[in-house]
Amino acid sequence: MQRRVYFNNRLLPYLLLLPQLVITTIFFFWPASQAIYQSVLKQDPFGLRTQFVWFDNFITVLKDPLYIEALQVTIVFSVSTTLLVMVVALFLAVLADRQIRGAQTYKTLLLWPYALAPAVAAVLWVFIFHPAIGLIGKALNNSGIPWDYKLNGAQALLLVILAASWKQIAHNFLFFLAGLQSIPTAVVEAAMIDGAGGWKLFRAILFPLISPTTFYLIVINLVFAFFDTFGVIHALTAGGPGRATTTLMYKVYMDGYVNLNLGQSAAQSVILMLIVSVLVWMQFRFMEGKVHYT
Repeated sequence: MQRRVYFNNRLLPYLLLLPQLVITTIFFFWPASQAIYQSVLKQDPFGLRTQFVWFDNFITVLKDPLYIEALQVTIVFSVSTTLLVMVVALFLAVLADRQIRGAQTYKTLLLWPYALAPAVAAVLWVFIFHPAIGLIGKALNNSGIPWDYKLNGAQALLLVILAASWKQIAHNFLFFLAGLQSIPTAVVEAAMIDGAGGWKLFRAILFPLISPTTFYLIVINLVFAFFDTFGVIHALTAGGPGRATTTLMYKVYMDGYVNLNLGQSAAQSVILMLIVSVLVWMQFRFMEGKVHYT
């Protein structure tokens, strides 16, 4: 029989929730409400007068071909980053789940990149892939392979995908490893006795049992690719060359902070929030039914 705990003080639960509610209000609801309010306003070039323009900012943004281009870059970037992160992290987690020598050291080394700030991680990749001073970038040019991500848009996009993925692999690795280690040993041994081994064991037993973890990481990685990769892009390519690595989040920064077009920048942030909300809703609506909770 499970013992229940009762609190006679009815005010205590609200006091315990108050710190989290205050933090959420200050750092989420208040900025979000300000962005929505700012998105229906328009300032003159000198910032002396503000005019209420209804949805003109949204219409202008959605008709802007540069915004459509940034949306396309964001889709390619977010999907590529999510797939690369999850595939590599799952592969490393499967290896770490085995009984190998130095497993603890191996796991610790895999976790180190997650402790780095995005800008610091990007600077490390500059020292590796810079065409003039980077170890790999310079080696590629010396071997006859033209490499210059500062001039080649495809190379720049590839580089920010790799850098952002490397930064996030450790987070995914932790969850995949925890999911694999939570699978009962008896289930795996029974499958092996029945003849399942290697790829069949992973495909039929292990991967379905960690489907809740996989579903969670898909949602988290998409949100990460949309919102939390600004530091990597800004330090590595600054949205260039041209607009090859300008994602929706980076365009919000450029239009609002650099070009001081606050109304359209706020409208873009609201649209971005709606896009991510719809993506998360679609994942819960169409994918959660295929997740098996045990």
